[in-house]
Amino acid sequence: MSANPKFYVFHLKELIYTAIFLILGILLILLLIYMFKPDDKSSADSKSTYNPGVYTTSLELNGSSFEVEVVVDSENINSVSMKNTDDSVSAMYPLMSMSIEDISKQIVDTQSLDSITYSESNKYTYSILLDTITKTLEKAAK
Repeated sequence: MSANPKFYVFHLKELIYTAIFLILGILLILLLIYMFKPDDKSSADSKSTYNPGVYTTSLELNGSSFEVEVVVDSENINSVSMKNTDDSVSAMYPLMSMSIEDISKQIVDTQSLDSITYSESNKYTYSILLDTITKTLEKAAK
């Protein structure tokens, strides 16, 4: 053992530079971790059922045609309606507009085509409309 003590001399300027570079290094590491971590958006996208938008399918009945329009966002069916209807469709098929309104209400409430209820007298009208709505939702599906 030596009796001579050793002295280390630090300049204040060097200590400040070292502290600044240490802080910048830590910030750089945190930035890299933040930038390259997996996004949670990819799991949110996988939960979505539909491509948001307005989808239509044309339906022709005895030479008269109209379109069934379905509006969806990423997870919900927002509305179902008839578009571009001729007066002849309204006159020949008066139950169509009432049926599409009832179907739309049921679909928006339940978000499903499986639980649609209808009377036996409107079975044909509802089945045509449900088939057309199903085709339209297939267009919107991911």
